[in-house]
Amino acid sequence: MAMDPDAVAKAFVDHYYRTFDTNRPALVGLYQETSMLTFEGEKFQGPNAIAGKLGSLPFQACEHNIVTVDCQPSGPQGGMLVFVSGSIRTGPEEHPIKFSQAFHLLPAGGSFFVQNDMFRLNYG
Repeated sequence: MAMDPDAVAKAFVDHYYRTFDTNRPALVGLYQETSMLTFEGEKFQGPNAIAGKLGSLPFQACEHNIVTVDCQPSGPQGGMLVFVSGSIRTGPEEHPIKFSQAFHLLPAGGSFFVQNDMFRLNYG
């Protein structure tokens, strides 16, 4: 049976942001040594560096609200590009800030890992 890219993208996005909001250190398992994160223009390579950056963000609790998820198949090995937009709130008294995030997912052992991850806040 053929993979439904939209269903895979939705499942990945649901898992990623639920984990980010509730157990950020567990995100390390989604990355491999070749993975790269660009966060607001700063680059981090490998799961330890990426987890270190995500863990060092200046807020403990946060809540993502996903507005759009777009995906496309990518390359002969069955990868996927996933583009997400939404907002993040970093505390009950804080205003939500809009963000965009792009993921390049590659298959690995019946699942996917994040090869590339690019995040930007969208200040209006």
